[in-house]
Amino acid sequence: MLYREAGQFKSTYAQDQQIFPILQDRVAIAILLAVAFLLVPAFGNQYWLGAILTPFLIFSLAALGLNILTGYAGQLSLGTAAFMAVGAFMTYNFVLRIPGIPILAAFVLAGLCAAAVGIVFGLPSVRIKGFYLAVATLAAQFFVLWVLQRVGWFSNYSTSGVITAQEIAILGYRFDTPAKKYLLTLAVVAAMALLAKNLMRSETGRAFMAVRDMDVAASVVGIPMMKTKLLAFAISSFYAGVAGALHAFTYLGTVEPEAYSLDLSFRILFMVIIGGVGSILGSFLGAGFIILFPIFLNLASGWVSGLFGVEISFAVVSNLEVIIFGGLIIFFLIAEPHGLARLWQIAKEKLRLWPFPH
Repeated sequence: MLYREAGQFKSTYAQDQQIFPILQDRVAIAILLAVAFLLVPAFGNQYWLGAILTPFLIFSLAALGLNILTGYAGQLSLGTAAFMAVGAFMTYNFVLRIPGIPILAAFVLAGLCAAAVGIVFGLPSVRIKGFYLAVATLAAQFFVLWVLQRVGWFSNYSTSGVITAQEIAILGYRFDTPAKKYLLTLAVVAAMALLAKNLMRSETGRAFMAVRDMDVAASVVGIPMMKTKLLAFAISSFYAGVAGALHAFTYLGTVEPEAYSLDLSFRILFMVIIGGVGSILGSFLGAGFIILFPIFLNLASGWVSGLFGVEISFAVVSNLEVIIFGGLIIFFLIAEPHGLARLWQIAKEKLRLWPFPH
């Protein structure tokens, strides 16, 4: 009864094409945004805002970028962290070398630089796909980090290799606290998620999905393969570049190549697999699971130690985390390839029929 669109009639084409056509969805999104923008900064402490919610939003944006490429366009990539590194370093250099540039403009320009790099490493997708394309993008991971470490211009010839990110200021207003950085990150992520939602409903998004489902048939009906695949790489890398800029400026506070290792690329891929391939919501669910599950595991080990008097070392918890992640990935690939987003969709479908049997 709570989630049913019966009686919500659409009288115009625009109403029928709304992003959230069901009233309950629009109300839920409005409440969620109100809580995120108003209540969370007011009541959240420094640890939750700076160490959990901000990285959750950043990794959600990076997973969203990879989901556009892999989930919607069907092109595998293992170089997401490298494109994040491009965004982080180029934002630093734009702010350093162009006095007075707005930080949001630096984010956009850095994202465009990451998109350009993504197009270069996406060129093999015109000829190869699947595992071979994943290996080609893996080369981007190593090559980009090697360039950032060996070419001193990117780090302003810093001897330590770790540089401090500049202060964030917009129209004279400084974002110097965890709450302010969280709000800035939330605003950027919300805007880009809405943009991605619109993009997937457009002609471009439908072309991505046609290439993903059957590229030969898509080519026969007139979809240009090269343009579509490179555009998918560009958009995905742009999202990853902006996520990398936010990661350096609102989360770490430093710009360092070691933060964007191959391990991060795999973690983002795991977010997409667990959250749901080809789903905007799945990117957020997967990032939330990857961020929160280690915290839950540490708390659970403390509870077990308190109840049974058995000390569980950090090494055991760390290895258990890897084992559970691996098992979950296998489970989702076999039992539910569309991840947590599909489980949420099934729950909504059952809620529409409640209290009647399915």
